[in-house]
Amino acid sequence: MGKYELPPLPYSYDALEPYIDEATMKIHHTKHHQAYTDGLNDALVKINALSHKNYIVGILSDMATVPENARDAINFYGGGYENHRTFWDSMKPNGGGKPGGRLADEIGVYFGSFDEFKKKFSEGTVSIQGSGWGWLVYNQTYAKVEFMTTQNQTSPWTQRRVPLLGLDVWEHAYYLKYQNKRASYVESWWNVVNWSEVEERFLRVSS
Repeated sequence: MGKYELPPLPYSYDALEPYIDEATMKIHHTKHHQAYTDGLNDALVKINALSHKNYIVGILSDMATVPENARDAINFYGGGYENHRTFWDSMKPNGGGKPGGRLADEIGVYFGSFDEFKKKFSEGTVSIQGSGWGWLVYNQTYAKVEFMTTQNQTSPWTQRRVPLLGLDVWEHAYYLKYQNKRASYVESWWNVVNWSEVEERFLRVSS
């Protein structure tokens, strides 16, 4: 694969105002995501795997193939790299609303309704102890959508779940604007969700 590079944002740093502020977006992307990118490259260099044939998703999906002395670093930095790439693409200016099509149907089947899904997702993500992520994922084994949380930068891929929608609740994702009010940040975030991107992910893995 070669060296990993920080992926560009698909919008400007101020594009998600007023829900996520420009300063937070710039620091989050250029400092935090850059640090995960650098850390992933360093971890791969140490095990002579910078040219690993698989993209990081393939590596995270089969962590047993990673040397034990590098597993924690790959889990943290590789998860951080891929989680954030998914996170940026899961948002857009003038987002929000509800999903449509097959994804809306699936959410209705497995959560009861979109409102019930949103409640479960919000409450479960707000209640994460410490740092972590809330996720809507696709379980390919059972062909169903699920909600799950992960600690720190652990990726759903490590648990054989395909991430469809992820929300970062590390403090650096919201503290400048929301301080300790994680619930307010989560509620505001629904206004920037890029449901068209989430639906496309779902269709790619469920068809």
